[in-house]
Amino acid sequence: MKAVEGFESKYKFYDKRVPIADDNPAVHFDETKCKNCTLCRRACETTQTVLDYYSLERTGDVPVCVHCGQCANACPFGAMMEVDDTNLVKAAIADPDKVVVFQTAPAVRVAIAEEFGAEAGTFAQGKMISALRALGGDYVFDTNFGADMTIMEETSELVRRITTGNFAMPQFTSCCPAWVEFAETFYAEYIPHLSSAKSPILMQNTTEKIWFAEKAGIDPKKMVTVCVTPCTAKKAEIKRKELNAAAEYWHIDGLKDSDICITTRELARWLKAENIDFNTLDDGIFDSHLGEASGGGIIFGSTGGVMESALRSAYYFYTGKPMPAEYIPYEPVRGLDGVKEATIDFSGISLHVAVVSGLGNARRFLDKIMADGTFKDYTFIEFMACQGGCINGGGQPKVKMPLVQKTNQARMNSLYKRDSEVSIKAAWENPEIQELYSDFYGQPLSERSEKYIHTFFEDKSGNLGEGGAVTPQTNPLSPKYKPIE
Repeated sequence: MKAVEGFESKYKFYDKRVPIADDNPAVHFDETKCKNCTLCRRACETTQTVLDYYSLERTGDVPVCVHCGQCANACPFGAMMEVDDTNLVKAAIADPDKVVVFQTAPAVRVAIAEEFGAEAGTFAQGKMISALRALGGDYVFDTNFGADMTIMEETSELVRRITTGNFAMPQFTSCCPAWVEFAETFYAEYIPHLSSAKSPILMQNTTEKIWFAEKAGIDPKKMVTVCVTPCTAKKAEIKRKELNAAAEYWHIDGLKDSDICITTRELARWLKAENIDFNTLDDGIFDSHLGEASGGGIIFGSTGGVMESALRSAYYFYTGKPMPAEYIPYEPVRGLDGVKEATIDFSGISLHVAVVSGLGNARRFLDKIMADGTFKDYTFIEFMACQGGCINGGGQPKVKMPLVQKTNQARMNSLYKRDSEVSIKAAWENPEIQELYSDFYGQPLSERSEKYIHTFFEDKSGNLGEGGAVTPQTNPLSPKYKPIE
């Protein structure tokens, strides 16, 4: 363990591994399995640029974590793992008084089958739905619907920013909770640039506990909302204290919008433990009202997918016309590159957009455009914490290092293939979205929408301790630290 004069941490070998707090809601560390191989540390310090940009000495020995789970993805020994919450779901299913409502993120359906011997990128939506019903789910909805909701709100917000000039530009996406945590902690001055739209999972859970509960005659106190995601950071996101819209609507103290989140890996382990043969399951279909999604919702799971989906709807909201066919697919924002840029014509105005995945790329990109004075040249920027987007989330099936790029490409291709097969391309065209807004929210950015499916963010730079952020060269706890002679 690296020594720092006058400081002694309770976290052993922090120059070799990521310190994880005991109360971390997303990631668990088992010291007995750790071989000090440094892979988790390299993921956190180099790929995500979190670990070397704070100092345990300054934080009072409190680890800073954005919950992305890339340390768990990198660990080959099972020492770093996602917090397993399947027992919470099992208990809810076993309780005859509870109504368990699952929702499934887009990237899960192109990865879950890998855990049962299928090729990377196998599209297994139908079997995934049937598996959740076999486990005891009362309803199974599609997070892609929540993605369409997010686009309705986030895109309307973008158009408002463009046309009024009264809000911070460029607009940043806010659907990735690890990116949001990263921004709140290391780039708090940019909080006004974050879209106030909730993430797809949060929008969907809120709507399940309010609109759907009312429509289906379900007591919201009995409803248990369960997200199945590729993402460990969602476990932390659903615990944010401000996410209590359902409690406000129903006047029920303590009612949470989102109850439980499990990852793709947790779902696979659970199915194996129950001896459910995933490969022989019939193809199920999502329940109605919150199950129909546009192609734009489907591609949310890949880097660039949020941007492309947003542009499909923004074009319509801005011009009143569907996006021209030559922009679908919009190739400039597709692919696995860590930073992609494009300029698109919106009937006379040009939107300069960027797509960034991986927090290390986000840090370098933001620092660069601030340093060279080009920050204001951008209109809209998509950020995803994990390289490649949700398809490479911290809770996805583990992949050996040489196969990561190939696997991510296969998962991405599968989502885009599905997009090419559906007729509804944009969120505003989705008939179930139209029903929801007609019946409940009215229109995007309405008073009711703002109240229930928008949120706020907070400055968490204080978590970095007195003196704030450091760099690898100034962090005395970093292996890269070299004191000035």
